[in-house]
Amino acid sequence: MKKLTLKAIAAHFNVSVSTVSKAINDSHEISEELKVKIRKFAKQNHYKPNRVALNLLNRNTKTIGVVIPNILNYFFVQVLFGIEQVADERGYSIITCSTNESLGKEVKILDFLCSGSVDGVIISTVAGEAQLSEHIAHFEELLQKQIPLVMFDRVTEMIECDKVVVDDIEAGYKATKHFLETGCRSLAIINPIPNSSIGRLRIEGFKRALKEQGIPFDSDMVVSLGVEDDLELTLSLSLNLKALNGILVFDEITTVKVMDLLRSKGFLIPKDISVIGFTNGELSRYASPPVTMISQHGRFIGETSANKLIDRIEGKDDKAKFETKTIKTSLVVRQSTLSMEQQNS
Repeated sequence: MKKLTLKAIAAHFNVSVSTVSKAINDSHEISEELKVKIRKFAKQNHYKPNRVALNLLNRNTKTIGVVIPNILNYFFVQVLFGIEQVADERGYSIITCSTNESLGKEVKILDFLCSGSVDGVIISTVAGEAQLSEHIAHFEELLQKQIPLVMFDRVTEMIECDKVVVDDIEAGYKATKHFLETGCRSLAIINPIPNSSIGRLRIEGFKRALKEQGIPFDSDMVVSLGVEDDLELTLSLSLNLKALNGILVFDEITTVKVMDLLRSKGFLIPKDISVIGFTNGELSRYASPPVTMISQHGRFIGETSANKLIDRIEGKDDKAKFETKTIKTSLVVRQSTLSMEQQNS
């Protein structure tokens, strides 16, 4: 069925397109009798307004672009949930884009969002610190077009905008301190986000906790894991698992894979090796054993990011200085780490 247009309705009633538009929008300028006829005809024939045309007319889309690195990562799913909830409450829709950890895809997405299809953008960038100097122009283009930008989690100081970040130094410190308090002193890190600044910050927290206990930091105990790397091969070449009694892993999926690999090699968790991961999702709760995790409070990060962006869009914060909000993490202790009682037994 051909889509009904304002022009077609106008022709049916032998009136102008402007008159039809006013009638559908319940304008007082049109007689009540004609208004009722036009609105009834439009409803019976399933007329839907051309949203693109309305957006051009009103110069807004009531839509937010959300760009995340990985749709399978529970942390980003939670952030997305928080964003969507706030957007819905405040009358906005969202366009969700996943870069799948590809900088090239992120560039294409930003180019699309710069075209005026959204009122604002929330993003966690996949650009590593070495790539940002070349990539920065794509963020600057958004701002030049007066499209507000909020960065979260993976952010850069090279662009002036609002940011919502996790206290990653504190997170690395908390996890390491828990290992040490339960008697685990030979520790390793598995870092599946080696190009991101958040990995570096978590390692800083790891170092700080070791230093407090007089334990030297060994950079060989930090294993960077690329997207294409084989986990078992990489760990076999990089670590002497028999010498370890604790492993800190920087994302949830990799945490569960590491635990499965340890079990396949005959290690008991946590008796032989304790494990702590990042992001407190469903996988960690129902793994065997359930995993001690650092919760980054993704839903709250999403809510905070969305509220800040919509305030900018609606002019409530248009003259306020840009700010960076830091969200504290929580350590959720489960059965993949030793308890104090186990440590003393």
